[in-house]
Amino acid sequence: MLVRGSESGTPVTDGPFPEAKEFLAGFWIIDCDTHEQAHAIAARASAAPGPGGEPLYMPIEVRQLMSGPARDG
Repeated sequence: MLVRGSESGTPVTDGPFPEAKEFLAGFWIIDCDTHEQAHAIAARASAAPGPGGEPLYMPIEVRQLMSGPARDG
């Protein structure tokens, strides 16, 4: 799912996947309890300031990863 921030700070979603013209420039792995938490984090990152300090509102792809086995200890 693509997520970007809005001027009000709420996540704006589109998807489920980016168009072929888009590419992977990096990634973050975050640990969240809900999809809504992941979307809120992506929206905040999307609104990072660009040239001149203006928010970029760049779309960010959000995907769920499979979890690993529980760790003992």
